[in-house]
Amino acid sequence: MKKILIALFGLLMTFNITIAQESVAYTDWKNQKYSMFIHWGAIYSTLGGVWEGKPVTRGYSEQIQSHAGIYSDVYGDIAKQFHPEHWNADSIVLLAKAAGMKSVVMTSKHHDGFCMFHTAYTDYNVVDATPFKRDVLKELSDACQRQGLKFGMYFSLIDWHFPQAYPISSSNSDPITPEHHEFNKKQVTELMTNYGPVSEIWFDMGSLTAQQSRDLAEIVHRLQPGCMVSGRLGNDAGDFCVMGDNQYPDYKIASAWQTPASVYDETWGYRSWQKHGKAADKAHEKLEGLIKVVSRGGNYLLNIGPRGDGSVVDFEREVLLLNGAWLKLNGEAIYSASANPFDTTFAWGEVTTKPGKLYLHLLHAPENGTITLPGLTSKISQITLLDNGTKINGKVTVKNGNTVIQLPAGFTLADKEIKVLALTCKDGVAITPQHLLKNPTLLNRDNATPQFSFSGVDYESYYRSQVGDAWLFTAAKPARLHLLYSEAEKGRQIRLTLNGSNNEIQLDGATAQPLKNDPASLQWSGMYAAGPFWSGIDDTEGAVKDIDSSKPWPNKNGKAWTLHPEWKNDVVQTVDADRNMGLYILQEITAPQTGAYLVGFTSGDGIAVYLNGEEQMVHNNPERGGTQTGVLLLPFKAGKNQLVVKFYSRFVKQSQWAVNRNVPQVMYSQPLPLRVKGNGKVETCEIRQAHPVSVHRNLQLPNLAVVIEK
Repeated sequence: MKKILIALFGLLMTFNITIAQESVAYTDWKNQKYSMFIHWGAIYSTLGGVWEGKPVTRGYSEQIQSHAGIYSDVYGDIAKQFHPEHWNADSIVLLAKAAGMKSVVMTSKHHDGFCMFHTAYTDYNVVDATPFKRDVLKELSDACQRQGLKFGMYFSLIDWHFPQAYPISSSNSDPITPEHHEFNKKQVTELMTNYGPVSEIWFDMGSLTAQQSRDLAEIVHRLQPGCMVSGRLGNDAGDFCVMGDNQYPDYKIASAWQTPASVYDETWGYRSWQKHGKAADKAHEKLEGLIKVVSRGGNYLLNIGPRGDGSVVDFEREVLLLNGAWLKLNGEAIYSASANPFDTTFAWGEVTTKPGKLYLHLLHAPENGTITLPGLTSKISQITLLDNGTKINGKVTVKNGNTVIQLPAGFTLADKEIKVLALTCKDGVAITPQHLLKNPTLLNRDNATPQFSFSGVDYESYYRSQVGDAWLFTAAKPARLHLLYSEAEKGRQIRLTLNGSNNEIQLDGATAQPLKNDPASLQWSGMYAAGPFWSGIDDTEGAVKDIDSSKPWPNKNGKAWTLHPEWKNDVVQTVDADRNMGLYILQEITAPQTGAYLVGFTSGDGIAVYLNGEEQMVHNNPERGGTQTGVLLLPFKAGKNQLVVKFYSRFVKQSQWAVNRNVPQVMYSQPLPLRVKGNGKVETCEIRQAHPVSVHRNLQLPNLAVVIEK
């Protein structure tokens, strides 16, 4: 599979990607774009990152109980000091509003287990355990309703205070005991019942069973149908996927998603000794983050950490207000805007769009004052500076199908200044994609635009999942279609969308079609191993192209690959494993000529396959346990080929794996009652699972191809 990342991440305006009908809640949430996250706890905010008079420099300050090794009773007694005389919920919400944020998401309970709401199931809460005796979460919810902002809440799935909680590890991705799960269900029911309309609930950490994740999602959707559930609930049960902290993806995401960010990367909760720097510099950094996320189609959740007295840190307030002033003038390019419609990115900045409009976010001055918009065929009727409406009299020309804008002489950007050019396009925005396939005969994973999401059982196993394949192409003449796939895909049901028309298709086998190859002609080397290394599923520890098995890997500080003559192809191997470990297997295959061969794989918790440095397949084991088998059509080149397979272990102590050569070299051809138009205009095709368990679940149809008959 070619790794098509940011270069193909744009949603093409002519590409009608068909998804399930969006709910009003989904659309409202997706259009918010920018929200306030609040990490505020009665105990950790009072401590402010300090214990016994010394700064605790290890880890986030909201997890100070763990990082400083504080006894639970000693830690709990700090709640008696909590009396936030400067807390004012309306003031917080008005700050969010002035900052241009559309919702507020508050920590109802963090890992320490202290509840910032009045709960009937523990007295370890802000009403019963502090002299303040007020439900601050309720006050914030009411303030959001008064001020017209959406309200959401964070809820930690782990709880260091709950007696029956699983012993907590350093990763916080720990199983949830049955008693703890029942406790969580009761508290989530309270939160979904007693706090008015909830826009989103932000679950975090823990390693739940699939049933536990479904239980909590069901409670939320039953009691609050308009509430979006975060993907950190695990087991693909969330409504939107969540990136890593302060992470900006460089690939197209085909589902709702969000980046959580903090004003400081070092902490989320209040830290009294935090160094600030210049507010203008920090504001620029976070504004760039917001623009990047929105231009990639996501939402941005920016955190502040109030002090224990309820006041907002002046530096954080200034950062938010600086960007609020920018959004007041330029918000049209952010709120309800769609992602970059071009299938490329730009050195000068980012792009968002609305019907008939393109917004060019100039993060840097364009080289020589020239902006080239590849494939834009719309006539630009007007260019203005969005912040003040000033018309830009730039010269607009069309060259080789590209629109070129020459900005007027003297157009400059001040240091850390971000300007937005608003382009009005007559008769709408029309773009001919750069990566358009012309008269293809085969649509497969090699020429597809992958449709990605973010999947996983828990925080330690999340990875970039491929949920679909999409193609844009032209055909000179009308033609029929048929599907081509391997034995491994038989029995699956897919949704094939051709030019906006959905078709559910059962892969029933149809006609066997032997591959024109000779497996006996392949020469397989012995098996070399590297690792195991601590990692995630889709992390690669080093370059996987042109590896020299005699040299250190993944870098000069590593060890040379180890030859294992006792390991054989077609035999399941059992090796010792540990959590979050990846074992790499290297084999060299010499082919007499270029050709495609079916190769089988047995794996446990996850697998990644690379051929000659190119990613071919990555997926986990969503059922969490046992082995899984698969078959992959590999395009061997004439001569030497390097096959690298990563076998990932998330849970098990012993991992089983195999690379299987004894696979029948047969594909299956299935005719379809579908035709391409063949009128020379752009046509679209997309393949997804027909009824996926989740929109985030991996497609796992690597050998499926669409043949366009001539």
